[in-house]
Amino acid sequence: MKRKLLAILTLSVFVLNAAAFPIADTRPRNVVTTAEIVSLLPASDGVAVIDVKRFLSTALPQMLSGNQQMLAEVTKGLEDAKAKTGIDFRQFDLVAAGITATKVKEKEYDFDSVIIARGKISSGALIAAAKLAANGKYREEKVGEKTVYIFEPKQIADQHLPQSSGKVAELIKKAVGRFSKETAVTAIDATTLAFGSPARVKETIAGTSKVGADVSSLLNKTTSSVMTFAAKVPDGMSAFLPLENDELGKNIDSIKYLYGSMDVVGTTTTLQATARTLHADQAASLKDTLDGLQMLGKAFLGNAKGADKQVYARLIENVKFASKGNEVSMDLAIAQPDIDFLVGLLKK
Repeated sequence: MKRKLLAILTLSVFVLNAAAFPIADTRPRNVVTTAEIVSLLPASDGVAVIDVKRFLSTALPQMLSGNQQMLAEVTKGLEDAKAKTGIDFRQFDLVAAGITATKVKEKEYDFDSVIIARGKISSGALIAAAKLAANGKYREEKVGEKTVYIFEPKQIADQHLPQSSGKVAELIKKAVGRFSKETAVTAIDATTLAFGSPARVKETIAGTSKVGADVSSLLNKTTSSVMTFAAKVPDGMSAFLPLENDELGKNIDSIKYLYGSMDVVGTTTTLQATARTLHADQAASLKDTLDGLQMLGKAFLGNAKGADKQVYARLIENVKFASKGNEVSMDLAIAQPDIDFLVGLLKK
């Protein structure tokens, strides 16, 4: 089920794999634009907002600076798409994803998503080109005054996948192979698109629900980052994690909200996450557990000689935990040499 979510996000790009973009809006991302795009999403258990321009132009090149082959693969994929279809994904400004999790059985969830993409683009031209790329393999449905175009993403993706043969292309093709459901696309306004599962896109158009303030308010705490996220987990985090330790599971299950960000500043990648529990004593217990795990990790890897174990030891050493009231925060700064090592694992 979790692989299905990755496939949806990947293939949504290829369903829209045709159109030309004018020069993108150069307004800086701020609280207003983030709040505006999130306000278009329907009710969601989790929301992620990505500053696409910063990610593709600055963050990704820096993170892949130690793996020029992979960076070249990504660049070639973007250029292949632009040359074949006219679309330049680097012209997106903001993308917001709203995700719901539906329990299908114990410790198994089905994920569904809708994505709002905004830039200085022509939504009509983009959809028209996507229809041409589909070669008739789509249908139309009316929701109020709007038209929803429903595509068979695997067939379209097979026609428009980047021709690169490296690791990135391999990962994309694997995602494509796991995904066969329909993907819907509609224009929210002249410069904003919604795409995802037909049900979620229709829910977006209907406007009968919105992201709860309990989730959306958490996004505003880190609005200048490349990516921000917030989610509610009322049934506990252990349902999503393979935990065998009851004590650890109890502490993890005390988490009711999770929010944070990812950013790249200079040659350092930073990760920040905050867990919110119902009660302060639960947060204190959670921090004690995390401190204990960090202590065990340091003891296990403290005298390690292997290069990989030394990287893991540095990551564990650099994690900073703090608690305040009913929240526990984690901050991690990863230096570029360690990012290079972690990126290198993708080649294996």
